[in-house]
Amino acid sequence: MKTILIAIMGLFLIKGEKTLFDFGTPENSGDWKIVNDGVMGGLSKSDWVLNPDGTATFKGIVSLENNGGFASVRTFVAPLDRDHFKGVMVRVKGDGNWYNIRFRTDRNFDGYAYQAKIKTDKGNWKEHAIPFEDFKPTFRGNTLKNKPALESKNISQIGILISDKQAGNFKLILDWIKYYK
Repeated sequence: MKTILIAIMGLFLIKGEKTLFDFGTPENSGDWKIVNDGVMGGLSKSDWVLNPDGTATFKGIVSLENNGGFASVRTFVAPLDRDHFKGVMVRVKGDGNWYNIRFRTDRNFDGYAYQAKIKTDKGNWKEHAIPFEDFKPTFRGNTLKNKPALESKNISQIGILISDKQAGNFKLILDWIKYYK
């Protein structure tokens, strides 16, 4: 009886999630683009690598020189049934730094984004579940007012950003990114 109950519970959990990226194949990994502070004269550098073990690594160095201070990567989210999801889950192995998970509701390069922060555990895998209601609209570090709440049906881009004067080397390994109900 215990086995049946666990199997039923497992089906319920799978039904309530939608995997966006699992990094096992290029087709399931997205087309991530790097956007660092060099767009405004900064000197930070970063790289995005798909690993043979089915994970992805975002790594580099954040420099505060020349008015810099951030590194990021982003990709478009393919249209899918995104209605009624409550939040996003990420499984990451970090370096102890804070990272911003960011969503955009348009396909523009610049403009405001919805952002929530996660704190990584150095060298340990950790799953972070972040409700969409925790994402705040921001533009260049400033929180905005009078913007609509983030809803999964409106998301068109996802990104990861390291900033907040966290100068130095960084490395974030991602296992998967999912929506949850």
